[in-house]
Amino acid sequence: MILSGIRVIDLIHLLPGPFATEWLIAMGAEVIRVELPIGGTGSGRCPLSTEELGEWLFAVNRGKKSVAIDLKGPAASGFEVPP
Repeated sequence: MILSGIRVIDLIHLLPGPFATEWLIAMGAEVIRVELPIGGTGSGRCPLSTEELGEWLFAVNRGKKSVAIDLKGPAASGFEVPP
């Protein structure tokens, strides 16, 4: 595959980002999605129901690895995060 050996960090939570990274996976890249802590999907403005949102998130994130990072928690001391 053309992107084999390439690692991509996905920080985007709006629809175009996940779709774009799906194409990168199809071309062989490894995609690591950075998630918000539990309870935050980054899609609060999404007009889908909870059930539809779960299906949508599964569809656009298949094949991706993910990691959750809480920049406001105690382990993130020393970092400035805007309110």
